[in-house]
This record gives sequence, C-alpha cells and structure tokens, in this order.
Amino acid sequence: MDFQKSLQKYADLIIKVGLNIQPGQVLYIESPLESVEFTRIVVRKAYEAGAKYVQVHWDDEGITRSRFESAYDDSFDYYPKWKASEMEQIAESGGAILNFVSPNPVLFEGIDPNKIAKARRAAASARQKYLGYIRSNKISWCLINVPTRDWVDKVFFDLPAEERMAAMWESIFYMNRVDQEDTICSWNEHIRSLKSVSERLNDKRYKKLHYRAPGTYLTVELIQDHVWTGGGSINQDGVSFVANMPTEEVFTMPLRGGTNGTVTSTMPLNLNGNLIEGFSLTFENGRVTDFTAEKGYDALKTLLETDEGVRYLGEVALVPHRSPISDMNRIFYNIGLDENASCHFALGNAYPFNLEGGIELSKEDLISRGVNMSMIHVDFIIGSSELDIDGELQDGTIEPLFCKGNWA
Repeated sequence: MDFQKSLQKYADLIIKVGLNIQPGQVLYIESPLESVEFTRIVVRKAYEAGAKYVQVHWDDEGITRSRFESAYDDSFDYYPKWKASEMEQIAESGGAILNFVSPNPVLFEGIDPNKIAKARRAAASARQKYLGYIRSNKISWCLINVPTRDWVDKVFFDLPAEERMAAMWESIFYMNRVDQEDTICSWNEHIRSLKSVSERLNDKRYKKLHYRAPGTYLTVELIQDHVWTGGGSINQDGVSFVANMPTEEVFTMPLRGGTNGTVTSTMPLNLNGNLIEGFSLTFENGRVTDFTAEKGYDALKTLLETDEGVRYLGEVALVPHRSPISDMNRIFYNIGLDENASCHFALGNAYPFNLEGGIELSKEDLISRGVNMSMIHVDFIIGSSELDIDGELQDGTIEPLFCKGNWA
C-alpha cells in the first residue's frame, strides 16, 4: 500500500475509533520526538474531527537517559506537581488522552533499578487522581504504537538496517487492520466480535480458572460479580473508545486473595527499559511469595517491592494463540503488543469496571469486596501453544476453556 495513504488511514482510525474525538474536546498527546511527522498528521485529524485544542508533550530518550545517569540519587523521589495538576485538569474537563508507545528495551540498561523504581513510585503517587479517571474509564484514552530507531533495531535485528523501519510500520498497519479496504468498518466488526466473546463468558459466571502449561500450575479465583470486557469501552459521557490499539483480549478481575500455584512467563517483560526474562511467580492466597528470573532478577525484585498491592493479580486476560500478532511469530518487546498475542495476567491495580457497579464504589468499598489496589499495573505474558485452561462453574463443574493455547 502507499505509505502516506496508510499513515492517513492509521491516524483516522486513532481519532475516529481509538479516541472517538467529539466536537469541542481537548486532546493531550504524548509522543516521542522521532514521531514528529506522524504526530502532525494525528493533530490535523483531531482538529478536523472538531477538537477544541490539542496539546503535545514531547519525549526524548536521550534526555530521559541523562537524568538517570547524572542526576543525584535523592532527586528521583521528585515529580512536578504542576505536571500532575495539568493531567488532572484535562481529565476533569472531559479531555482525551493519547499515548504514542515506542519502547526501547535497552533504554535503562546498566541503570540502578532502585532509581527507576523511585521515579516510577513518585510519578504514580503524584498522578493517583488522574489515574483514577483512566482506570475507571471516565475519560477516553488510547495507547497506540509508532516506530523508533532503537525499538525497530531490537525487534527486526535479523533484517538489514535500512529495512527495519519499514518492516515495523508494515507490522503496525497489519495488526491494526490498516491494510483492510475499510479499516474503520473492519475495526467495528472486530470490536463486536470481542464483545460477543465477553458476553458468553459473562453468562458462564465462572468461579475459578485452572491453568496448566510447562512451568505453570495455577488456580485463579474470580471476584464475585466480575465482568468480562473486551474491544471498546464507554466513558462517563456515553462515548465509545478503544483503550489499546491493537487489541485481541477479553479480560476480567481476579479475587485479590484467590490465586494459588506457580506461573511461568513465556515472553520477556520490558519493564521501563529493563528486560526481565524467563521468570516465574509463586502465589499463596493471592500473594507472590517466591519468584525467579533468568535475567532481570533485580528489576523484578524492585518491581515487587513497589507496594504491597503489586504482589497480587489485578487482571486475568484471555487471548487465543492463533491471533494476528501471535501469527507474526515475533517478540515486540512491547507489552501493549505482546499481550495481544497471548494470554496474560497483570500484577497490581485492578480496573473497577471489571466489577458490576465497581466504578460507583469508594476505594474502601472496593477493597472490602476483594479488589486489588496498587500504584501500578504491569502485564506479563503466560500463554503459549501448550497452555490449557479449565473453567470451574459455580456448582464445581469443570469444563475446558482453552486447549493447546486456543479456545476449546
């Protein structure tokens, strides 16, 4: 396909389906400096859709790296209050948030994990009010992917350097259905399909899920009155949006104290520029009590020390092994893409909308119902062609849900 035409179609998809920008709405974009050209296209599309104002915040990996290499240790507890206030004001006014995700898997290679953990905690703590809008889907928000040089060099290391950027763009277009004649129509059909799966799972009312795979033998109890969701979401104004593009998952909420056994990862976890590979987690009564990692052990240890809630699961997600991203047979070192290639869990904060009436409950009421709370939410991949999952019904009946990585 013509590259410029594809860029226009991708931008249209983001604005019209991902965010579903409404006339008079404010849009906030976070984008890497390398993506100036595409950001300009998206901004123009937003104004054409009726946006009142578009604010762009530029990120630069070199500047980020400089801070962690040269700033004094005590400075990593700092996060600017004005920045947190800015995000809160955008959310409170009903604005939309768009994040361009371009992970560099080696950005923090050689950096003390404690510095990264301090900075992450400071940001999460300062942004709790804003994150509440995101986690409860009160506003429209969307995560999309754009290539950067360091990222494509890691993912497409087996291609000549001059071909890697085009290969990543082609992959992004494919997994977002930009290669379809009518991209938006194709996406709407895909959203309907995911919602249909969610409805069938909600009708089942499973009590527990049983996982079996090499290195994995785990039971996960689902919270009472849990809600499976997938595809699109609805914000507090009744406007539909898609939080992650692409998306292939349906997901729900586990009971905070209801996970037992051991689970082993099947893909590397790119945690803020640090790779964690070949890791396993052992749970007792919901809590991680032991863990191992072939690479990135210190980063995993630091993650699990962020707060108490990060040692519990906050999300259970199902994705068939035969899915568009999985069929590409490539690790993207980007959780937003890799999680849509396979079944996964998330450590940390649960989403209130995965509980019936959850977005109306106070923090205290959510905790009393068994909802996990944490400053952060970190997905990790556990699916493969060898994963079997059984669903346990309320009466104790066991039935196959996944067989060899796909719907039974």
